[in-house]
Amino acid sequence: MKALRLYASKEPRPGYKFTEMELKTGKVIEGSKVWRYPKLKVEDVEKPKIGPKDLLIRVKACGICGSDIHFYETDEDGYMLYPGLTKFPCTIGHEFSGVVEEVGSEVKGFKVGDSVTSEEMLWCGECIPCRNGLPNHCVNLEELGFTVDGAMAEYVKVGAKYCWKIDSLFDVYKSEEEAYEAGALVEPTSVAYNAIFIRAGGFKPGAYVVVYGAGPIGLAAIQLVKAAGASKIIVFEVMPERIALAKKIGADYVLNPLELEKSGTSPSEKVMELTDNMGADIQVEAAGAPTKTLPEMEKSMAVNGKIAWIGRAAKAAPITMERFQTRRGQIFGSQGHSGHGVFQNVIRLMASQRIDMTKIITKRFPLEEGVEAIKEASKRIDAKILIKPGG
Repeated sequence: MKALRLYASKEPRPGYKFTEMELKTGKVIEGSKVWRYPKLKVEDVEKPKIGPKDLLIRVKACGICGSDIHFYETDEDGYMLYPGLTKFPCTIGHEFSGVVEEVGSEVKGFKVGDSVTSEEMLWCGECIPCRNGLPNHCVNLEELGFTVDGAMAEYVKVGAKYCWKIDSLFDVYKSEEEAYEAGALVEPTSVAYNAIFIRAGGFKPGAYVVVYGAGPIGLAAIQLVKAAGASKIIVFEVMPERIALAKKIGADYVLNPLELEKSGTSPSEKVMELTDNMGADIQVEAAGAPTKTLPEMEKSMAVNGKIAWIGRAAKAAPITMERFQTRRGQIFGSQGHSGHGVFQNVIRLMASQRIDMTKIITKRFPLEEGVEAIKEASKRIDAKILIKPGG
């Protein structure tokens, strides 16, 4: 079968010391400090062989995530930009849906022909964080498309316990193709859901919500907070195409911070103006630009305001603790999407048509053009680009 594989040279930066876990497993905790000169190739590989608790899934659609782009992009020294858990070489891709082709001998609840999507966080269920109900922080975590072979391939092997049926989506969308495309967007939507409603605890209907970054996660956040009853949604984005899309899917105000800067206005000042100086009840960081966004977010928090942090960037950012004390503010770091009914509820929201993530799909590429698709996504003009192994 064909798969989009990533290769990189394991060259730790000066001073980086591997942990015992890293030496034992080959996984790297901080990818941007170890992996150098990444290269992507579409190549022929062996079809996965499933174990007794696995499903073999024929991939119908797989989205390109910002992390996939960060695998491809490098700094001036040739190190990849993605800062998190990784192990290469690896078939990338984790936002996907498909049809079950084989079922492991011990699997219950799934059969050949089922339409499914899957979590990307492959938690063990046995370590202390897992036993305490925190699967996104599993000590033995594997990640689909990061440390084990993912779904930018014709077939992918996944443990059945991570899979969710998407049959209900076929009652909503006009074609099978559209339903599978929607299914591929459950994972990124779940990332936004987890940050806003699980980690940050959500908000009361009528709240003022601000979203920094209108990439796929930010666009998912806009639809989710609109469905949850936000009375005003303010979005900051620099790309014209994404600005237009954010308006189309329900944002009340979409502002370009670069244009604001030219007029002598900051994002925080604009938020205070649009909220009658009350500030934002919850702000979502989906831009991965902490040095620029955090100073603005802390200046425009409402009393009891929250910041849900999703964007990835291995950078320190200035923070004024006095503001968090006087405004009773909080920052909630968020990773992943597993547990807490997240996947289940996102699929329900899609099936009820409260949200429609297919609106953010802007381009589709066949698997054979996977490298070109990643290069196109790296321009950050599109919202969601899908890779379609079937053509």
